[in-house]
Amino acid sequence: MTHRSPTDIKSAQRRKVLMGLAVASALALPAMGFAQTPATAKINTTKLAITDTEVTVGQLHSATGTMAISETGAIQAERLAIDQINAMGGILGRKIKVIQEDGASDWPTFAEKAKKLLESDRVAAVFGCWTSASRKAVLPVFEKDNGLLYYPTFYEGLEQSKNVFYTGQEATQQVLAGLDWIAKEKKAKTYFLVGSDYIWPRTSNKIARKHIENVIKGSVVGEEYYPLGNTQFGSLINKIKLKKPDVIFTDVVGGSNVAFYKQLKAAGVTAKTQNVLTISVTEDEMLGIGGENMEGFYASMKYFQSLDNANNKKFVADFKAKYGANSVMGDVTQAGYLGPWLWKAAVEKAGSFDVDKVIAASAGIELKMAPEGYVKVHENHHLWSKTRIGQAQKDGQFKVVYESGLIEPNPFPKGYQ
Repeated sequence: MTHRSPTDIKSAQRRKVLMGLAVASALALPAMGFAQTPATAKINTTKLAITDTEVTVGQLHSATGTMAISETGAIQAERLAIDQINAMGGILGRKIKVIQEDGASDWPTFAEKAKKLLESDRVAAVFGCWTSASRKAVLPVFEKDNGLLYYPTFYEGLEQSKNVFYTGQEATQQVLAGLDWIAKEKKAKTYFLVGSDYIWPRTSNKIARKHIENVIKGSVVGEEYYPLGNTQFGSLINKIKLKKPDVIFTDVVGGSNVAFYKQLKAAGVTAKTQNVLTISVTEDEMLGIGGENMEGFYASMKYFQSLDNANNKKFVADFKAKYGANSVMGDVTQAGYLGPWLWKAAVEKAGSFDVDKVIAASAGIELKMAPEGYVKVHENHHLWSKTRIGQAQKDGQFKVVYESGLIEPNPFPKGYQ
């Protein structure tokens, strides 16, 4: 019989206690190995809507009006991400609760709803907006109330706010890269610019014109703008036919796209004789337009549903499982999906929901599971992303014909302001 000293017995008992504590701690962990739930007082020093079990966020998109055709996908993708995060145990041990508001395609309404979410609901973050007009309307509210907005749309750049993370691409990653591609591939020299009449198309086309004239050494032979929701493009199409541009460069948005592309085809303007490069039509808009009315035209985006990578295959399968086999995912839909994941990563890195701490923790965060492949948060609050050119197919999808390397975001390009 082996005799153990009192020291050995104490050591064995201590090991037993420590092992028991380790097991108990492991059982207390949420899925995916998250840390134990920290006390609310430590992770919420600014009186946000956070309890011991929940954290409340806002969604602010147009669920109605002319922009609903574009924004519905972002609403759905953000909800998918939130559901997946909740299924993993939430963030810092708290499930995400969502308060959804409808901006109704009206910019003053966006500002009013943003104020409600931040001041009355005290949400920890907001995922929302689509148009630059809606973003510009809410920006003073977020900056005044120190709110946190994850904005998913490709946009004109020329903005950088402490309170916004831009998960879409800015102009150098979409407009300039797209124009460079079509100038080279199609030997294009003349361009007709067409946009909806508000800040994003006008600023994007201003940037495009400078690039066409100063870098590509081409010329702009026409430039036209139409109100949001406009459905009459007959006179525009006649002007285009007279000018015979090498490229129609378009940033018409929302429901107007349905009329625009159907009327182009009815007038005999097809990809057989005319190059079209859009920076505003994704798979979401194509549902309304119909692939047969856009077949052969090009779009400059960072994401297409047809991307062939493991991350995207999972995203597409999960999205269709939740929203139906016929649902589609476009560029802004995917960028919307990134928002909750980037926020989750920043909150966990900061160990707090406090806005200033989350902002400070965000630079350098990488998402290796992004459906587009990979993204990284730049210190200027934009994402490193690739530019891709997709050619519209009859089935409403895009065939990727070009892919750039990873492009550093540059929201204030020299010579374009």
